[in-house]
Amino acid sequence: MEMDFERCYRAVDSRDQRFDGWFYTGVTSTGIYCRPSCPATTPKRQNVRFFPSAAAAQGAGLRACRRCRPDAAPGSPQWDVRADVVGRAMRLIADGVVDRDGIPGLAARLGYTERHLHRMLRAEMGAGPLALARAQRAQTARILIETTGLGMAEIAFAAGFGSVRQFNDTVREVYGISPSELRTARGRHRGPIGAGTITLRLAYRPPLHARALLDFLAVRALPGLDEVRDTTYHRGLRLPHGAGEVALTPADGHVVATLRLADLRDLAPAVARCRRLLDLDADPAAVDATLAEDPALAPAVAAEPGIRVPRAVDGFEMAVRAIIGQQISVTSARTTLTRLLAAHDHPRNPADHEVAGPDGAQTPDQPHDHGSGLRGFLSAEELLGVPDAGFGMPVGRRESLRTLARAVADGSLDLEPGGDREETGRRLLALPGIGPWTAGYLAMRAFGDPDVLLPTDLAVRRGAAALGLPDDPKTLDSYADRWRPWRSYATIRLWRAA
Repeated sequence: MEMDFERCYRAVDSRDQRFDGWFYTGVTSTGIYCRPSCPATTPKRQNVRFFPSAAAAQGAGLRACRRCRPDAAPGSPQWDVRADVVGRAMRLIADGVVDRDGIPGLAARLGYTERHLHRMLRAEMGAGPLALARAQRAQTARILIETTGLGMAEIAFAAGFGSVRQFNDTVREVYGISPSELRTARGRHRGPIGAGTITLRLAYRPPLHARALLDFLAVRALPGLDEVRDTTYHRGLRLPHGAGEVALTPADGHVVATLRLADLRDLAPAVARCRRLLDLDADPAAVDATLAEDPALAPAVAAEPGIRVPRAVDGFEMAVRAIIGQQISVTSARTTLTRLLAAHDHPRNPADHEVAGPDGAQTPDQPHDHGSGLRGFLSAEELLGVPDAGFGMPVGRRESLRTLARAVADGSLDLEPGGDREETGRRLLALPGIGPWTAGYLAMRAFGDPDVLLPTDLAVRRGAAALGLPDDPKTLDSYADRWRPWRSYATIRLWRAA
């Protein structure tokens, strides 16, 4: 990735928060790296290097600034925009694929050799997949050190390290102090301790229109799965190693996330999925600047800056929601989905019991903090076990859901964020009962494509008419070219206008 020195230096000199996560500032005279908005004195030009990733800065022998905490910066928004191999790899690494399946597993998911994948990531990110995953492990370890009372050995394995020695060496290298010193330095900030309970801040680039996000999620909430209470969104999670729950409360400059995990190895994927759900890595200034150029959208952008695209923590869930929601109201779709969930006898969320450590051992000695009992959505295999009577929908739609579930279960359809958007779109359209609207809805919400318009959607057309825009699908589609590459955000605004 090319770093324009002058542009980057101006951002650092002005402490521009919009560039946090886009790049990292290395200061050779102090041996540290920072986020662009670090409040420290602007370093001299001759002492500055810019890096495309924290892993690249660490690879150059620099340690993280303990003042601006660059590892807690929002992620780069380019991984939402880009659908290429590097973008897909970054999303998979954030979801913990390297920790679970190693570099061979990551390469297999992407369809490339390990050598070629390393070469591509090195060219773009300044670091290979192992170094990028290592940087993420260090961040996960820091969160666990500062917010839990777990022993260091438990933290080491929960964060994905292969040994306690590797954990100790990495923390010293990245943060410049030992794990125990890191805990002592931040001990007064430690959040509430419970069985598998972790509270942390998820940073974003302001502005964030939190009310729009919560409104969208509230009207689609399903009993036992998710809910909005006051200004907090609660939902159950299905994670790689077990179940979990999260409470997300938007605040000034960050979202407070309280996670309850059955297995602490799921911290990194849980954080990645929550960030994805709330679209926290977006660049709202760039989005709003483009949409505000249209006089029809400009008043809405001025009145409600920072509108995000609510995304998904589970691609299969979003596909089921999309199929059921075809040509019916949100209320009707919610009723049908509630009936479908009730037809499956869900086990109680394991997060309501003692949390399992990374070695599977229980830790009942910690205070027990029961959550609301929310659970993750049905898996593909579970949906296939639901009897006909549990669907409560026309036969054709029921069979579309089962065909989808079989494709996900046998691995022929990848609905996760690291999947190939174009190939997944083609495979979706080949399934019975799935047309352009469904595929587009999934591209926007499950795959994170920022440039999707749904011109045939009734609410989109009503919103367009309300704003004085053409509501004929073909005319609206042509008109919307001026909103590229942010048509997904325009779609959300049209829904709100409706």
